[in-house]
Amino acid sequence: MANWTDETRIALDNMRDSVTGLFVPTIRLGVTGLSRAGKTVFITSMIQNLIEGDNLSLFAPLAEGRLIGAQLSPHPNAAMPRFAYEEHLKALKGEDRHWPQSTRQISQVRLMLKFQPDHWATAWAGPREVHLDIVDYPGEWLLDLPLLDKNYREWSDDALQKAHAPARANIAEDWLNLTLKADATAPLDEEMATRLSNAFKAYLQACRADEHALSALPPGRFLMPGDMDGSPALTFAPLPAPDATPKSDSLYAQMERRYEAYKNIVVRPFFRDHFARLDRQIILVDALTALNAGSDAVKDLEKALSEILTCFKTGNNPLWTRFFSTHIDKILFAATKADHMPHTNHDRLGDVLGLLVKGARQRAHYQGAETQSMALAAIRATHEGEVEHEGKMLKTIIGTPQKGESLGDKNYDGTSEIALYPGNLPENPDSIFEDEQSYKGKLKFLRFRPPVLDNATRQKSGLPHIRLDRALNFLLGDKLQ
Repeated sequence: MANWTDETRIALDNMRDSVTGLFVPTIRLGVTGLSRAGKTVFITSMIQNLIEGDNLSLFAPLAEGRLIGAQLSPHPNAAMPRFAYEEHLKALKGEDRHWPQSTRQISQVRLMLKFQPDHWATAWAGPREVHLDIVDYPGEWLLDLPLLDKNYREWSDDALQKAHAPARANIAEDWLNLTLKADATAPLDEEMATRLSNAFKAYLQACRADEHALSALPPGRFLMPGDMDGSPALTFAPLPAPDATPKSDSLYAQMERRYEAYKNIVVRPFFRDHFARLDRQIILVDALTALNAGSDAVKDLEKALSEILTCFKTGNNPLWTRFFSTHIDKILFAATKADHMPHTNHDRLGDVLGLLVKGARQRAHYQGAETQSMALAAIRATHEGEVEHEGKMLKTIIGTPQKGESLGDKNYDGTSEIALYPGNLPENPDSIFEDEQSYKGKLKFLRFRPPVLDNATRQKSGLPHIRLDRALNFLLGDKLQ
């Protein structure tokens, strides 16, 4: 994954962090998830609830009265964008409440947590402080990390094989047809290179749409190019390997060079400077959208999650290695949007996620990391009710759909509250891998606006959530003992 130069820089950075953390330790928590999993909302709610400290009853340091307080601290990294917490909170709590803009780039924010230790050996010294550095980054970037161990030919073969699979063949048709017309051995034609790259990117974007909800879609920056849009390092596409060795000025050779440039300019610095230095990790998963898209989407999500886990440096962090190397010793998998289902389905949603990450969790356990999976909603946008239907009482969720959402022939204007029966998840999670029609379209999901907050909650109270406190207890509880 990393060469010796990267490993040396990682070790030096870890030594620097260890020295500066002798008096105030630092926990680096990575927050990621594939597109629309709710990373920005999770971090905003997490920070706000830790600062307000009145809505986390299952977070042991708070429940035991040992968490004295939390506050934002000066930004620790001048070279990294700061997570726009205040802007995101304003969007959620404002009169025109709306969900904040989703994660587009890596960012970071630091909290200072002050607590009273509960162990006799340390409690005598009084309250302690710890920095919590929350690192937010797009999950799509994780899917790039395996590229460090693949050459251009291997990546092309894998991408082309995936594109011919039944779940993708129709989506990839335009790009594959253009690939057949391209002469990989001919001298570079910049117009053809751009057309191939744009067609490949359009295919990846179409795969991600809700009706397909596919997840294993590297390169990640092709979906989120940011300020690199149009650069040569983002203007390439897979090509079948020619029979003979291509000339250095050929289309194939240029695509190969741009692929290697992408790894060196984009992927390797992300791994070296950020990813390899995390202590704890939460991976947010939008399992409901995949379920609603059918078994192909579910299988693809499982594959993507498995590939993501192979990238983590997992294991315990014994004292004698912390100065040189950091390992992620706790990973939480969280199925988001639990508020889109009645509480009777929350454990089922957690079981579905547990099945999706079963293999990944086993590998992490083998390497010495502790893992857990659960369903949660970082901000609860709905509440529950019941309706009678054909003599039966059905559990519903009640909320305000976003403007433009529709269900059947009903279109919503963003102002009307409705009661929705979303259906039920399977008691047996293994059924999600059955035939394509097993759950496709049988669950009813809408995107709801953030909840209406009363004046007290809007001014000074923790945002409503589902199981956020359990998540924080797993990720941070042992660090505040």
